[in-house]
Amino acid sequence: MLSMGVGILALIVAYMLTAGIARANAGNARMQEIAGYIHEGSMAFLYREYKYLLVFVAVTAIILAIFLKVTVAVCFVAGAFFSGSAGYIGMLAATKANVRTAEAARKGIAPALKIAFSGGAVMGLGVVGLGLLGLALCYYVFDRNIEVVTGFGLGISSIALFARVGGGIYTKAADVGADLVGKVEAGIPEDDPRN
Repeated sequence: MLSMGVGILALIVAYMLTAGIARANAGNARMQEIAGYIHEGSMAFLYREYKYLLVFVAVTAIILAIFLKVTVAVCFVAGAFFSGSAGYIGMLAATKANVRTAEAARKGIAPALKIAFSGGAVMGLGVVGLGLLGLALCYYVFDRNIEVVTGFGLGISSIALFARVGGGIYTKAADVGADLVGKVEAGIPEDDPRN
């Protein structure tokens, strides 16, 4: 029961940090417009990625149910759900925090660091909170059966792995796109610090 309490506490703190980020100044209209594009692109990526991961989770759960136990498969699905939820929470916090960090940087490094750190902490606390809460729920619902830990761990880590790889690809694509815009449209040389 202690692990459930710690998980819930972590989620409460993550919510409080998110509320603090949302209260911060989001900058001028142009900054908000660009932030809107970033948010829209990030959420479209996440939606598409989760759509494909849903197929992976369903197929893997069926295989686990056939070859191991149904309880392991159920906990695998629960782990995948909690991991996906943590990714969604982290994406929301990151897309809110980035424009607010840029605006806060106009006032100095300390306010910008506070918002950036809070944005990262939301993801960290979300992962820990949802992980502890989900594992504790599976453990207690299935009568303290230790086998559920393997299913939950496989679910939460496999979704985290795919999200990390997919996020890296998305980030690199955005980086290459920005680099091309800097070189081609703005005419900035390759080794110019502005590029």
